[in-house]
Amino acid sequence: MKWMGSLALLWAALTCGAEPMTFDADATGQPPRGWTCGATGKGAPQWSVEPDRELGHNVLKQSGRAAFPWCVKDDSALADGWVEVRFRPLAGREDQAGGVVWRFKDGDNYYVARANALENNVSLYYTQRGSRKTLKYVDAPVAKNAWHALRVDFAGRHVAVSLDGKRYIDADDGHIGGPGSVGVWTKADSVTAFKDFNYGTASR
Repeated sequence: MKWMGSLALLWAALTCGAEPMTFDADATGQPPRGWTCGATGKGAPQWSVEPDRELGHNVLKQSGRAAFPWCVKDDSALADGWVEVRFRPLAGREDQAGGVVWRFKDGDNYYVARANALENNVSLYYTQRGSRKTLKYVDAPVAKNAWHALRVDFAGRHVAVSLDGKRYIDADDGHIGGPGSVGVWTKADSVTAFKDFNYGTASR
């Protein structure tokens, strides 16, 4: 099957050679250095580094409200590879979502995968010209106010999405190709904390 070759590439992904990123060296109350934060659509996102007393470390937190808030790593440019993060859905009446973006060209063009604690599902989308399109939804347990690990592996047209170590989505799509930035994402009124961000390129 065609997707088997792409899947083999995904599992051959190589780390970028660093431990998961922390935000401990960043000043609190403002976005982290080396990241660009904003939102797709209307609203006022609020991305800031904040101390987490329970962890004893800083986290990246989104506490504003916008259609689709995002925050991407400036020096990242991957066509094929992987991206992962740990996120904690803290609050939100409309949504309690945490996600990752890849092949991010700008705020209107990128892929996104997210998990939602209000809906208990994992989903895969592409955003093109500012319009988000659904590729796949899958039911999955997403506990509120708990840390979850979200990972996406992508090579060519193939995308694999895993939550807490379990693969939920395998899909093929070619709407957005070539290198782009990676980062994190939320939706609507989600108040979400992020930590242990990491990414790497896939070997061929």
